[in-house]
Amino acid sequence: MPEIRDCIVLHGPELLPMRCARFAWKHDTITAMELGAPCTQLDAGGLVVIPGLTNAHTHMGDSALPDGATGLTLEQGFFRPDGYKYRELAKLTEQTHLPHLIAHLRYMARTGTVRHMDFREQGAYGAALLRKAAQATGVDSVILAQFNGVPFTQGELRANQIGFRAADLADLDELLAVADGFSESTMNDLTDAAWRELRAITNSQGKLRAIHCLENAGYRDLSLATTGRGDLIRAIELYDPHLIIHLTVADAAEIALLVRSGKTGVLNPRANANLGLPLPPVAALLRAKANLLLGTDNGMLNSPSMLAEMDFTYKVAKSQFGDAISPDPGAILKMATSNIHAVLGGDNYGYLQSGLPADFAVLDFNQPQLRSTRHVTASVVTRVTPEDVLATYRQGRELWRDTRFVTAP
Repeated sequence: MPEIRDCIVLHGPELLPMRCARFAWKHDTITAMELGAPCTQLDAGGLVVIPGLTNAHTHMGDSALPDGATGLTLEQGFFRPDGYKYRELAKLTEQTHLPHLIAHLRYMARTGTVRHMDFREQGAYGAALLRKAAQATGVDSVILAQFNGVPFTQGELRANQIGFRAADLADLDELLAVADGFSESTMNDLTDAAWRELRAITNSQGKLRAIHCLENAGYRDLSLATTGRGDLIRAIELYDPHLIIHLTVADAAEIALLVRSGKTGVLNPRANANLGLPLPPVAALLRAKANLLLGTDNGMLNSPSMLAEMDFTYKVAKSQFGDAISPDPGAILKMATSNIHAVLGGDNYGYLQSGLPADFAVLDFNQPQLRSTRHVTASVVTRVTPEDVLATYRQGRELWRDTRFVTAP
């Protein structure tokens, strides 16, 4: 039975740093955590065991095109049918595309991530391609697929009357047979009738639903002009999504609506900044007690490192709070760990406890920037780099291990 001795473990849903004489696992389960006293600071370094990270919003398909959107607007780079991303994805074959997906999933594992939730383009084909990459790497890919084409013309969208045609429903059945759920880009991409159909179909199959909302003011404005309602309220009432992505320009009323609905928001601050968009209202969402997750968004825009995302988000939040105290760094770490359980349930806990799945990463706090930390959690959020990740395990399976790391016999 592998084990780690004399370490610090971020324990339970609150991620409390505690001394641990022995952390052991067998097969896919944590079998022992011999916990001692809470430990918020170190004097001489050590190993720190944290829950495996969740990247709650990715577009891994365009990881084959790093920085390809440089100098392009959101619409030019990412909108169907003629955006740069969709034109370039269409040129890739499985043989040229799959190695990029595998490499980037392995990089995720290298940076402590065990799970990601992907908005996968290219219909059933795209979902199946990502599934192959996930199987090759062991990273858990929660795949949320979208239509390959655009189901409605602009005229049909403006009229907002018709639902799906038989061919659209056939495409939907095909992609849901492969994917874990559905993730059309914006509420403005389908009619109200189609959203209602999607909700009913995905409910009947137990599939997840996600949607981008309020990434910029244009999402809200177009929805208002077409239907008389903003994109967020339409999403909640018509589609009932499990995840609402971005919320970049959410105002106070929209934040209150999100919280009342009990929906989970996923923030992507680095991607928003890269596109010159406003930064999401992290502080206002935390004050309102919204359940929040973090994602790195498009592979074209960012490396899929949750370490970088947590660091940036924490500093954005501190600037928005406007003081040196808020938020607690644990609130940001929960956005990459334990907050996922409210969405996925099951064995997707996002925290460490004896008897739970062995999903964890081992960090080397012997490194110069970490070994004398005065606040373990803050250092996890702001100082850990990929080079400090010694190993990543999902359900006891080794996804990544540095040669420096050896478990006790």
